[in-house]
Amino acid sequence: MVAFLCMVFGMFMAILDIQIVSASLNEIQAGLSASADEIPWVQTSYLIAEVIMIPLSGFLSRVISTRWMFVIASGGFTLMSLMCATSSSIGEMIVWRALQGFIGGGMIPTVFASAFTIFPPSKRSIVSPMIGLVATLAPTIGPTVGGYLTDLFSWHWLFLINAIPGIVVTVSTFLLVDFDKPNLALFEHFDWFGLAFMAGFLGCLEYVLEEGPNHDWLADEAVLACAVVCAVSGVAFFWRAFTAAEPIVDLRAFADRNFATGCIASFVLGIGLYGLTYLYPVYLARVRGYSALQIGETMFVSGLCMFATAPIAGRFLAKADPRILLAIGLSGFAAGTFIVTGITKDWDFWELLWPQVLRGCSLMLCMIPINNIALGTLPPARMKNASGLYNLTRNLGGAVGLALINTMLNDRWDLHLARLHDRFTWTNTAALERLDAMRCQFEVLGGDANAQALKAMTNTVRMQGLIMGFSDVFLVLTGLFLAMALATPLIRRPRPAPAAAGAH
Repeated sequence: MVAFLCMVFGMFMAILDIQIVSASLNEIQAGLSASADEIPWVQTSYLIAEVIMIPLSGFLSRVISTRWMFVIASGGFTLMSLMCATSSSIGEMIVWRALQGFIGGGMIPTVFASAFTIFPPSKRSIVSPMIGLVATLAPTIGPTVGGYLTDLFSWHWLFLINAIPGIVVTVSTFLLVDFDKPNLALFEHFDWFGLAFMAGFLGCLEYVLEEGPNHDWLADEAVLACAVVCAVSGVAFFWRAFTAAEPIVDLRAFADRNFATGCIASFVLGIGLYGLTYLYPVYLARVRGYSALQIGETMFVSGLCMFATAPIAGRFLAKADPRILLAIGLSGFAAGTFIVTGITKDWDFWELLWPQVLRGCSLMLCMIPINNIALGTLPPARMKNASGLYNLTRNLGGAVGLALINTMLNDRWDLHLARLHDRFTWTNTAALERLDAMRCQFEVLGGDANAQALKAMTNTVRMQGLIMGFSDVFLVLTGLFLAMALATPLIRRPRPAPAAAGAH
């Protein structure tokens, strides 16, 4: 258990670093003299590299063993964190962040695989809430932690903070972990073509999903080129996965109905986890004008609710059908997003309190049963590979969700603006009365009152259009979570895990 706790903390650092820089990109941009086009790559390079490593980690941990896989991953992640902190240009930062994401990404599925391999089913009610809490809490509190560190010290501490914990995790894993033995013979059949195709497929897919909403999708040459590479590499990757003697990723795990349905639920959870972690801060920043620190403090409610719900969900999991917990969690998600469909420009901490509470509690009620449904019944020999695929679906759910949310928000904003412009004409008495009232207010201050009043009216209309766009996005998310909740009876109730799973 001590060895496993050290691994869990390593996974926490790797997941936290996905979001820890998101609230501090402006400070990093100023510190490295980067352009507005370059700075998003601090986030994007990490995500692209990590999404390639996550499915690859299953094969590597079978080749070199869990112990050495985790030692290399945590040690390399710590070293790359230090290199990020010492970066003097945006080019250096992007390279180190990509390496940090690639090497550190191996920790996440390795922890999930270990949890369901080294512990017997009787301990699942303790272990599953632990990894579920870390996997959901880390991205949720990432912006909060990043905001505090940058405000109190400097952006360098976003990376320096990993140094001492990283060294402790690396050393303790080397000394304590001895779950399995390496199988170096597997490396003789390493599918290099499969790796290249997988990297092209997942890397380009992540890029298209990240950059597409901001560059009008295929109208941008780089996005179009990556979409073509993604499609060609995807076809080649699936062909290799089913024809290679030792495929880089074994997709046959999806033949298990529970694993396949668990991955679908994980994909939807990724939309809820990363999509809502993105939407609330965007509203608070654009509409309410909150700073990164204020946003972090508002969002922290969800983290507290996760802490409170994890042990309760673990207790219920040992006694109840996990599908019931999952349905309750997805319904809670739907209730939380439905409340926010009534959003206005005046909503702040107290109006967002119950949606945040429902989000935090629902995340844990979903994550813990999904883990057990997807991984709890697989034999140990297939666990490492399946864990990589399972974690990949959650990350891809987040990437797809963010892309669709961004696109939908912009499209609905444009639509509502067009409708509002049709109504705010010189024949609209109410609009003219409002404009006159604004003009009178600005006349007191001096200057061109007419121009100032028109500008203020335009800003008001744009703000209302944006808020109506937010409301539409939350309504669509409500429908998605509700549909998934209604589909939970289609999931087969997990059977007891194979006896060998607890034999270690």
